[in-house]
Amino acid sequence: MQDAAMRADDVVAARIDGKVVDLSAKIEKDASVRPATLDSDEGREVFRHSASHVLASAVKKLHPEAKLAIGPPIEDGFYYDFDVAEPFTPEDLERFEQVMHEIVAADMPFEREEVPIDTARKMFKKMGETYKVELLDEIEDKTVTIYRHDDFVDLCRGPHLPSTGMIKAFKLLSVAGAYWRGDERNRMLQRIYGTAFPMQEALDEYLTRLELAEKRDHRRLGKELDLYSFDQEIGPGLVLWHPKGARIREIIERFWLDEHYKRGYEFIYTPHIASERIYERSGHLENYAENMYAPIEIEGQRYRLKPMNCPAHIKVYQTKRRSYRELPIRLCELGTVYRYERGGTLHGMLRVRGFTQDDSHIFCTPEQLSDEVAGVLDLAGYMMEAFGYSYELYLATRPEKSLGTEEEWERATEALRAALESRNLDYHVDEGGGVFYAPKIDLKLLDALGRGWQGPTIQVDLNLPKRFAVTYMDKDGRDHETVIVHRTVLGSMERFVGGLVEHYGGAFPVWLAPVQVTVLPIAEPQIEYARSVRSRLVDAGFRVETDARDEKIGYKIREAQLQQVPYMLVLGGREVESGTVAVRHRRKGDLGQMELEEFVAIIEEEVRSKKLD
Repeated sequence: MQDAAMRADDVVAARIDGKVVDLSAKIEKDASVRPATLDSDEGREVFRHSASHVLASAVKKLHPEAKLAIGPPIEDGFYYDFDVAEPFTPEDLERFEQVMHEIVAADMPFEREEVPIDTARKMFKKMGETYKVELLDEIEDKTVTIYRHDDFVDLCRGPHLPSTGMIKAFKLLSVAGAYWRGDERNRMLQRIYGTAFPMQEALDEYLTRLELAEKRDHRRLGKELDLYSFDQEIGPGLVLWHPKGARIREIIERFWLDEHYKRGYEFIYTPHIASERIYERSGHLENYAENMYAPIEIEGQRYRLKPMNCPAHIKVYQTKRRSYRELPIRLCELGTVYRYERGGTLHGMLRVRGFTQDDSHIFCTPEQLSDEVAGVLDLAGYMMEAFGYSYELYLATRPEKSLGTEEEWERATEALRAALESRNLDYHVDEGGGVFYAPKIDLKLLDALGRGWQGPTIQVDLNLPKRFAVTYMDKDGRDHETVIVHRTVLGSMERFVGGLVEHYGGAFPVWLAPVQVTVLPIAEPQIEYARSVRSRLVDAGFRVETDARDEKIGYKIREAQLQQVPYMLVLGGREVESGTVAVRHRRKGDLGQMELEEFVAIIEEEVRSKKLD
């Protein structure tokens, strides 16, 4: 039944027995019927998917020769791919927007039609829509659905809004090249990105957030701050860490390793390649081959660049027979893995082809499982708070396609639930969101702009213990199957550092900053004193640079500010005479003159406490 406080305009679709359908759908039997509103995930998808159809119809009006590819809703918006002879320009987007406004103002109904697949194939072939025909050739159903508004028709499952007039506020954001189906061997298409909201106010707020996000884009800041780069001769999706970026990574890795040692983990290294046989046994060749690189033949044996660290960790565990008295065993590694990502999906540091993952595996008994998961939650929570992230917790349960018995899934899922509840943690249940081999707990990180990022994950593996016959000897003298917990706290170092750059806007807190202090002598007579100040700070363990260039002090300060250095020590004749330093902070400005040892004590405390600006 519709909530009394719910406005009719908020309802954009319906859920019939859980399936989202058009509001015009017929109910032919007793069923559970609930509204899908604009404040629900399903409602927003329907809204933005409908906006993508309006975009496509606007493009076809101005470019009838354009061939339609696909146009799905995405998080915060939508896109549509087109095959055209010449790339679209920003001026084209303005014209498309104008036509979209006309289509919305006309308030045309979205009409759903079910047709025989052969009829649809003939219709789209006659229209010259070759991409739609290719999609139809892969559909095994006897009928398909198409949607119309005005003279526009598209192959689509839907559902859609009742009419175009419900799309009140929208904006076309950008255009980019995108290979058909993400495969660089296919034709390059033009992808137009847009977003849509029910109210102009919400759209304006979103566009403001986009502007802030653009200023924090890790690709731009990485270049400006000299942290990392990519080179086509090295290869797409492969990161070159510059000295400053490498320093940030090293600090994070040292923090990660120290915290793991404190919690009883043992650090290991494993090879970057392995015999293909290990991936046959693990199931990666069967289930993950499209993400693995082609085999390398060495002395008649096929090897693969490793896509995962887990098989090697299992082999370390299995180097001797394990007793229940030894468990839990916690193995951790900063292991570099290689996964094939299509060129169209690569995105700076966030989507790469070679990355280092903070992989850890806990080998334990069923009785120890809940406590081990709780320990991981403690570690993940502590580390995320140190980096200044808030987060939300999700318990992901068994998906439709999965391995293992109902009993095993229930036991593993309840252990995860018990760990969450033992720490009195609020969490959401992600029904069916587990991976095929494991239920899991996910931490979704929220950055300074309120955006969600992939965070720590904890999985109870129901597959590899059986494939590798991973056991321990229990009190009864017999072997029992070992429980394996996969977990990452940081995930990919590349993605984590890229995310931190955006989270901090490049202004890393003192404990993480690649350069913590810049010493700025005003003129040549202060250079010798600057050297002694730098020497004292370096001896105290700080990362320090000296700018002794023959430039005005205002210019030097601006340069340090642009490089997001937390502290600047300005040294003039008065500082030399009194043996002090004039301290500037990148955000607070001039902090005045102080003794060098006083400044050392301040920065030492900031580093020790991992203070955030």
